[in-house]
Amino acid sequence: MTINIKVLGPGCNNCHKVEATARAAVTQMGIDAHIEKVTDYVTFARYGLLHTPGLVINAKLVSGGRIPTVAEVQTWLANAALEG
Repeated sequence: MTINIKVLGPGCNNCHKVEATARAAVTQMGIDAHIEKVTDYVTFARYGLLHTPGLVINAKLVSGGRIPTVAEVQTWLANAALEG
């Protein structure tokens, strides 16, 4: 099963950090994931994101306005895999 990850943000430095954190978590866990960068503000609103950067895993906003740790992302990914 492929997990879909979206990094929401205008392309700022923090957005790049969130993407790098997500990629590190995916690599360390050895899971199949598709990571997409989203810069559309309308899409941010659809997910209820108030502050960028945001992280969406399988269509669920899991983080907004901060840079999560690799461990946090791994927990969210594990939960998403269980919900499958």
